[in-house]
Amino acid sequence: MHQNTAMVQQGQLVRLVELNRKKLTIYINGVATEALEGDTLLTVILTHQKFIRQTEFSGSERAGFCLMGACQDCWVCTEDGSRLRSCSTLVQANMKLVTPKANP
Repeated sequence: MHQNTAMVQQGQLVRLVELNRKKLTIYINGVATEALEGDTLLTVILTHQKFIRQTEFSGSERAGFCLMGACQDCWVCTEDGSRLRSCSTLVQANMKLVTPKANP
């Protein structure tokens, strides 16, 4: 059985289409991570990880909710401490993001 390499990813999301867009590199917790031009940060993070953050109240894993910036469940931090809504922020080359270390 032939296995599509797009299906081998370990994240919450699996990229099935638009694989030919320009590739960019961003850094998540210091690790070089492939992104595609036009992706949101949420898309990039969740194609490589199972969640983006843990709630400060219970520690439960969160992976975004409304996908339009209203619920504020998708906040991520840059290495310099700036906060970004990952569902509505487009990826830019060499961005440096920090997510919980417990994230595989």
